[in-house]
Amino acid sequence: MGTFWGLGSQDIWHMLLYTVRRLLSAVPTLLAVLTAIFIIIRIVPGDPAIAILGSSASAVAIEALRERLGLNEPLYMQYVGFLLGALRGDLGLSLVSGKPVWEHLRNVLPYTIDLTIASIIIGVVLGIPLGIVSALHRNSYADYVTRVMSLLGLSFPAFFTAILLILAFSIGLGWFPVISEGDLKDPLDRLHNLALPALSLGLLMVAYVTRATRSSMLEVLGEDYIRTARAKGLPERVIILYHALRNALIPIITVIGLYLGILVGNSVLTEIVFSRPGLGKLIVGALEERDYNTLQGLMVVYAFFIIITNLITDLTYGLSDPRVKYQ
Repeated sequence: MGTFWGLGSQDIWHMLLYTVRRLLSAVPTLLAVLTAIFIIIRIVPGDPAIAILGSSASAVAIEALRERLGLNEPLYMQYVGFLLGALRGDLGLSLVSGKPVWEHLRNVLPYTIDLTIASIIIGVVLGIPLGIVSALHRNSYADYVTRVMSLLGLSFPAFFTAILLILAFSIGLGWFPVISEGDLKDPLDRLHNLALPALSLGLLMVAYVTRATRSSMLEVLGEDYIRTARAKGLPERVIILYHALRNALIPIITVIGLYLGILVGNSVLTEIVFSRPGLGKLIVGALEERDYNTLQGLMVVYAFFIIITNLITDLTYGLSDPRVKYQ
């Protein structure tokens, strides 16, 4: 099988076995999450039948709708049906539109994926270099400025940053649209509408990654092997990028993986502020309409996303640091 990213055939085999074990170990976690989702959705006050028909509807009409939607069935039967459907990949029908939940997800998922990927790219591309510069020039003017800016980035919530960006670049300068929807078939229009929402979330990630990179690099730069590399006369660029940064990546990867979970929550508010289609707006709409099935489907997707993110983070450890073994 050769090698892949510095891994031998045996390491690749261990990685595959580790991936299978992690996926199997995630089953109880996913089951617990699905159970929690089912319970929480149903203890929220309100009747979806009334939310759909309106408070002026007759009791007969409300009862007939509850029967048609299966809301009169015992909770354990609803729970079993929900689990079996989730295992088959069937998230059911929307209680409001009557369309499959997957159809609603398919319409908005590209917007959320665009926003997530763009925010990660901004956070990594800006955060890691800023953290390296801050660590290399410790207690200098550049270090102080970077630390203050990262602290401000952590202090402002994403929706507040989004409002400031709209006021400055949409209303003030008119460079970007206030409503960031965009045409998925037009790449330029898609990027143009994505710029401000991605920057809003990306700046928050820049703050996290910068601080993590600075802290990790400071610890690594004080190691003996860095002093030995400099004593051998190796170029500073090679020392920083190959010896220092590669050994400092584990904490950085951990922070990026943890931030992805935070990104999920912040994307909801960001999509609302920018009036952008996405899973966030879909969740809010389902909450307002008491659409059980849509809410459950969205939570299942989010739970699956978090589990896959954690798995990718663990696998990246071994790719970035050969000392990490998949056992």
